[in-house]
Amino acid sequence: MAHDRCPARLCVWRLLEVWGPAFTIVLSTDAPQGLALAPSAFPSIFFWPPARGACRLAGIKEFVLVMTRRHALVTGGAGFIGSHLVDLLIARGFDVTVLDCLSPQVHSDAEVDADGWPVYLNRAARRIKGNLLDRGVFEASLENVTHLAHLAAYVGVGQSMTEIANYTRNNTLASAAMLETLSLVPHTVKRIVVASSMSIYGEGQYWRRSTKEYVAPSPRSSRQLERRIWECKADESSEEELEPVPTTEDKPLQPASIYAINKRDQEEMFLVVGRALGIPTIALRLFNTYGSRQSLGNPYTGVAAIFIARLLNNEAPLVFEDGNQKRDLVHVRDVASAFATMLEDDKPMWKAFNVGTGNAIAVKDIASTLARLLNKDIAPRVLEKYRVGDVRHCFADISKIRREFGFRPGTSFDGGMKELIDWVEVARKPRDRSSESMSELVQYRLVV
Repeated sequence: MAHDRCPARLCVWRLLEVWGPAFTIVLSTDAPQGLALAPSAFPSIFFWPPARGACRLAGIKEFVLVMTRRHALVTGGAGFIGSHLVDLLIARGFDVTVLDCLSPQVHSDAEVDADGWPVYLNRAARRIKGNLLDRGVFEASLENVTHLAHLAAYVGVGQSMTEIANYTRNNTLASAAMLETLSLVPHTVKRIVVASSMSIYGEGQYWRRSTKEYVAPSPRSSRQLERRIWECKADESSEEELEPVPTTEDKPLQPASIYAINKRDQEEMFLVVGRALGIPTIALRLFNTYGSRQSLGNPYTGVAAIFIARLLNNEAPLVFEDGNQKRDLVHVRDVASAFATMLEDDKPMWKAFNVGTGNAIAVKDIASTLARLLNKDIAPRVLEKYRVGDVRHCFADISKIRREFGFRPGTSFDGGMKELIDWVEVARKPRDRSSESMSELVQYRLVV
């Protein structure tokens, strides 16, 4: 029978280790009869073709080889990025367990089954509903797990500035609880990939023409923003505008929101503890991810989903500053592919990588493109206001992940937007909650 129909997670084969010019491998009768193993199921195992009939052996020593199926635990696996990763891992031969708390803020607009799980979630995945902070939940979910992808998080720059304790508890403290469990209890995890964020950079990387050097500017001052001078300057007293360039992984980290601080802490905690435990660990700094299954009704999610929710309700997308701030939009299929690539690789490393496209697009152009694709004659509403925690420009340099893993995003902006719109047309119409979000930001004086 094929490997994916094998009822056992551990296949124990009794083998004969041999020496001499002629040799074979003999399976004892307790091996699964007729088992045909796909190479993708056991990438680290080398198979010798068994000989037919009896064979003369120069020397014989019996031993047992235990081969373990690859089994991935995906925290936040019912969410936007997580569910796409689950699909991809299952297609590549992994067993998959999903651990998700099914937060109403994320799933309130999704079509769900009788148990509250989104209907798009792959049925082949084992499902556990629970919070990472609940005692014993993470430990119980680790049964037979060999690979861990940590995507569960509270996401939202603006909201994190008003729910500081909630974000820190569910992002930073939850990560600490996971790592403590991995440190103290027996488990089989041999590789970890954690979702970090481009937000940890703060402002992106810039080029200063006058001195011909790359610079990492300080956050724009309140005085500058009150004057509606949006572009980053060389310094407080200078009128020289800096030129945005792709941001590399060695750019100093300057998080500008509680969410960004959480993600920086989460990344550094996983890399440090992963190294201490000898578990190869990779942090993926995700840029602005978009695509199908994104929560359209969550006003703290990605910019594309927020704009779509407004347009579907015949409202103009709300754009902060002058709309010329640049972002890097990467499709969710490419993000899932990056996670799967890192999980499948066997290089021992503890590093962070950007995941984006390397292409910059102005926020107001995103709004205009979505309006055109939705056949809505609605122009974005440019607010000429600043939201605390936002940065001016940040887009990825992806040469490091391309050099070390050969990874390249495969989805064009136009192709990705078409996939998103095709999904929107069959998804449940979202309730636009952006006005509520704006009122909350104003109440907390987070809009200048």
